[in-house]
Amino acid sequence: MSVVVVVGAQWGDEGKGKIVDLLSENYDITARYQGGANAGHTVIIRDRKYILHLIPSGILHPTVECVIGNGVVIDPFALLEEIALLKKQGISVEGRLWISQKAHLIMPYHKLLDSASEEKEGAQKIGTTGRGIGPAYVDKANRKGIRIVDLLDRAAFEEKLRRNLDEKNQVLEKIYGKLPLDVEEIVESYLDFDQHIDPYIKDVSVYLSEAIESGKSVLLEGAQGTLLDVDHGTYPYVTSSNPVSGGACIGVGIGPTRINAVLGVMKAYTTRVGEGPFPTELSGEWGDFLRSEGGEYGATTGRPRRCGWFDGVVARYAVRVNGINGLAITKLDVLDKFEQIKVCTGYECEGKMLREFPADLATLQNCRPVYEELPGWQTPTSDIRCWKDLPPRARAYLGYLENLTGAPVKIVSVGSQRSQTIFREA
Repeated sequence: MSVVVVVGAQWGDEGKGKIVDLLSENYDITARYQGGANAGHTVIIRDRKYILHLIPSGILHPTVECVIGNGVVIDPFALLEEIALLKKQGISVEGRLWISQKAHLIMPYHKLLDSASEEKEGAQKIGTTGRGIGPAYVDKANRKGIRIVDLLDRAAFEEKLRRNLDEKNQVLEKIYGKLPLDVEEIVESYLDFDQHIDPYIKDVSVYLSEAIESGKSVLLEGAQGTLLDVDHGTYPYVTSSNPVSGGACIGVGIGPTRINAVLGVMKAYTTRVGEGPFPTELSGEWGDFLRSEGGEYGATTGRPRRCGWFDGVVARYAVRVNGINGLAITKLDVLDKFEQIKVCTGYECEGKMLREFPADLATLQNCRPVYEELPGWQTPTSDIRCWKDLPPRARAYLGYLENLTGAPVKIVSVGSQRSQTIFREA
């Protein structure tokens, strides 16, 4: 039995899609436990690129079953579009994709409220994707959410939707100046979705528990990253769910004693999309160079990512709050051309040295990174497949990250292709 959580250990976009795709070949089940279609996991197989927003990356392996847990908020139209796109590419999901009946649905008013709120906030905006994720989680916490299971009873669903729309339309019209939504149109489109999605619905908690008891292996896949966690991230510039490893149990309905290991995915440098503090951010030539070399543009939004040096304070924090006992370092090859590479080991704030990640946003915004400088290897690594064949200075850099974070490096990615991966021997 093996149940492993794969978690983003920075601000998202760490390359979890590729890592989950690689690992899931050796697992029976992969399960997504939080987030929504705001996440984009990119997998490149030979000359074909797959961008998955809701369905776990394991779907690209024909023998792997995939689960969307109750912790995910589902945009029906994005899900159906993703299923159709996979089928068009010759990947069948029939009998391999299961969706929790407890998963909450993103409604049209969630998307409108999301974009309208960001528009109204102007310079103070959070930087959301505008896909309705936050408002859907708000309704979930406020006990006004609509779950997949609610679609089974048309009358009850319509009554709940009418109550919600009475409130949402008032907000849309009176606060944001938007046109009201029509209840009948929404009812019909969501009941049509129910017809299409019905074969995939399952009690995910029971399914996974029985699978684990029978000795099957499960890979639990998080979206976004630790520093975007609603509790442990750079609040309020965060997502609306819990990407940390603790969210995995809640998001699929299994107990914490089931988890055997937590693999943290980190880039060899750091990136961030959207607003919020970013102590090691590079502006100008070096930031542009990292963005260009790393292809740092959002898979979901296409937005350019902010780029900076590896932040050891963030990394240590992520290892601690997730219980990470192994690291996958991605995009090492992006650093191949640097003569010198900097690593942040602490923050200086008002004359004080900080080694732990501060909770207060104002403090974090005033922090200046304290760097150690390491020599670069200035040798291409994208064709290397064995740990011992890495340039000595590249191995030294990875060893430095191990000592800084307290977690061993087990996987190194040196390119976007499946084959461009180094698995470290035990």
